[in-house]
Amino acid sequence: MASPLSLPTGLVSPRLCVRDVQEADLADLLKFNAVDAVTQFLPYTSWTSLQQAQDWYSRMQAMADLGAGQQYVIVDKKTQCCIGSCLLMRFDAASARAELGYVLSQDYWRQGLMREAVSTLIEQAFSVWGLARLEAEVNPRNTPSVHLLERLGFRREGLLRQRWLAKGQRYDTAIYGLLADEWLNP
Repeated sequence: MASPLSLPTGLVSPRLCVRDVQEADLADLLKFNAVDAVTQFLPYTSWTSLQQAQDWYSRMQAMADLGAGQQYVIVDKKTQCCIGSCLLMRFDAASARAELGYVLSQDYWRQGLMREAVSTLIEQAFSVWGLARLEAEVNPRNTPSVHLLERLGFRREGLLRQRWLAKGQRYDTAIYGLLADEWLNP
């Protein structure tokens, strides 16, 4: 069963293409998911092998098959390489909402690329798929991610203390939300 959030033809922006992940993307994804600075605030440790990438891919395919979400890659149009990924997960069709996640290769930080990629995905989510709400959880210490969400119009809705245990440490998460009305009618 295909995910209701699938992008068979992808989304194109000036510098990027956002499309469904494919097994052929794993070598590119491994390159930046193996960097500790990239995974520092993510709930998983840096990848150390292609097998870890393949295991992750299997989990993402299972999530899509259940209709619970969809994993996408961010492709640089110039190089045709995957430079990041984004994800809609915890999709709830009855409530028309999903949670957003993302990661970008360190080589592409501070160029506005994640904002460009996520903006195209948000537009698709609200205008085409008819979602009413997007949510994001972020470690409050991850200031670049906090700033990205705020620039995109997400509002901080609360702090969940010691919400996650990852890499042997408990940490808080700030909850952000963006409503379709706020995006479509700013």
